[in-house]
Amino acid sequence: MTSHLPTGWTIEQIRALSHDRSATPLSLDRLVVVEGPGRSDYTTLQPEVILGFHDLCLVLHAGEWYMGQLDTDGSVACWSSYGPDLAEAIRGL
Repeated sequence: MTSHLPTGWTIEQIRALSHDRSATPLSLDRLVVVEGPGRSDYTTLQPEVILGFHDLCLVLHAGEWYMGQLDTDGSVACWSSYGPDLAEAIRGL
């Protein structure tokens, strides 16, 4: 399943704000997890949107944007929630 853009956003707006002309929505058909700091376990997310910025990703799950890294196998390992505001999450890239 292909990821859609967040409601009210265009890819051009996302690229302009991120200063990344290659930013793109990514397929939702991948493992996405949040790793707990200092812990070996993780929580699996059910993403609604995944936006790729080179090897970094923003993942929308339950109204929160999570920052993560795209792995070589296509999975995403997130390390933190950047809150519900996409513009703020993009600024955190």
